[in-house]
Amino acid sequence: MYYNKDTLKKQKEFFKSGKTKDIQFRIENLNKLKKNIEKNEQYIMEALKKDLGKSNFESYSTELGIVLIEISFIIKHLKKWAKPKKVKTPITNFKSSSYIYPEPYGNTLILSPWNYPFQLSIVPLIGSIAAGNTVILKPSSTSYYTSKIIEEIINENFDTGYIHVITGERGKKLLDENFDYIFYTGSVPVGKIVMKKASKYLTPVTLELGGKSPCIVDGKANLNLSAKRIVWGKFLNSGQTCVAPDYMFIHKNVKNEMINNIIYYIKTFYGENPLYSEEYTKIINERQFNRLIKLLDNNKIIYGGDYDKDSLYISPTLMNNVNWDDPIMGEEIFGPILPILEYEELNEVIDIVNSHPKPLALYFFSNDKENAEKIINGISFGGGCINDTIMHLSSPYLPFGGVGTSGMGSYHGKKSFDTFTHYKSILEKSNIIDPNFRYPPYGNKLNIVKKFLK
Repeated sequence: MYYNKDTLKKQKEFFKSGKTKDIQFRIENLNKLKKNIEKNEQYIMEALKKDLGKSNFESYSTELGIVLIEISFIIKHLKKWAKPKKVKTPITNFKSSSYIYPEPYGNTLILSPWNYPFQLSIVPLIGSIAAGNTVILKPSSTSYYTSKIIEEIINENFDTGYIHVITGERGKKLLDENFDYIFYTGSVPVGKIVMKKASKYLTPVTLELGGKSPCIVDGKANLNLSAKRIVWGKFLNSGQTCVAPDYMFIHKNVKNEMINNIIYYIKTFYGENPLYSEEYTKIINERQFNRLIKLLDNNKIIYGGDYDKDSLYISPTLMNNVNWDDPIMGEEIFGPILPILEYEELNEVIDIVNSHPKPLALYFFSNDKENAEKIINGISFGGGCINDTIMHLSSPYLPFGGVGTSGMGSYHGKKSFDTFTHYKSILEKSNIIDPNFRYPPYGNKLNIVKKFLK
C-alpha cells in the first residue's frame, strides 16, 4: 500500500474525534491486534523464514513471543497507567491540588527495520495504540515478506484513519509530513536524517539505533556458561541483532580456554557445518552479505570464515588478535563475525570503550560483583547484562533504548506507554483563599517571599 496525503488527513480527523482517548477503545483494539497476530502465527513464521531463514522456534521466541507478552502486559496495566495522577502540592501554592494527566501525542509515525521485522514493528505500535494515538507504520521494504504480512494483518482489520501500514519506497515521503511523534529503529546515519526532518516541525522523536556493543570476560567468569550465552547472543539471527555482542575483550589469563569454549558451543549449536544447519539464519540480502565478507581477514580468522553467496550464509566466525585499526572495528558488524581482543587491566578496557561512541548494549561476564559495579558505573551504554547477553530487552519491566549515538528515548512495558504519551501538568486553585503577597504593590514583601522560596 503506497502513501498518499489523504491517509494522514484521515488520521488527523479521526484523532480529533476523541475516540482514541477512550481507554476501553484502546484495550479493544489491542485485543483485536493480539487475536489477529495469533490467527496469523504460521504465516508470520513463514514470512520470517523467507526473509531471514529463521527457524520457527527463533521466530516465535524472538519475535512473536515478545510481541504477545508486550500486548498482554500493557492490556493488564493500561487502565492504571492512563488515569490522571494526583501529586503533592508545595505550600507556595496553598490552597491547590496538583494532577498529571496522561494524554496521547496525536498522529504518530513508526519506521521499523528488517532484522527483527515483526517484533520491531509491532512492539512500538502496541505502545502507540495504548497511549491513544493514531499510527502510520512503515516497515522495511528489505524484509519484504514480513512487511507484507504486517500490512495484511493491519490494513484488513483496522480503519485507515486509525492504524495504517505503508509499504514500498514511496514511504520515504512520510518524513516530509507533520506528525506529532516519530519513532525510528535503524542505523545511525538514517537516524540523523529522521531527526533533521523532524526538526522542521519540532516533532519529538525516539531513535533506536545501534553501535559496537562490547562483551567483556574477566578472569573470574564461569567460562563454560559464559561461552554458551555469548555464542547464543552473538550468532542469534546470524548476528543481525542491534544488541548482539559486537566484539570481545577477554582477560589474557583465560583467553585460550574461553576461545575453545566458544568454538565448542558453536559446534554444539550449529554442527560442524553451520551453513547447512536448520537452526542458523541467513544474511538478509546480497548487499549486506558483500559488506560482511569484505570485513573478513584470513590472517586473523581462527574459526569459521566459510560462506556461500548463493544461499547468503556466512558461518560463525572468530577473528583473534584484532586491533582498532582493522576495518572490522571501524563499523557496527551486524553479522556473524566476532573479533577478539585481549586485556590485562579492567581500567584499560573502560578507557578504551569510553574513547568510542556510547554503545547500545554492554555485556560483562564475571563472578566479581565489585568489577561488575566498576563496569556499570564506569561506562555509559544503553543497557545490558551481567553474565548474559541480549536478555535484558525481553523484560517488560526494563526500558530498552540507547544513549548518545546509539539512540535517544526508550520503550518496552510501561516505558512504551510513556514514550507515546504527553504528561500534562494541571494545578487546580481554590477560590476560597487568595493570599495577597504575590500581587503588586510589593512593598516590603521580599522578606516574606524569602522565607518560603528556599
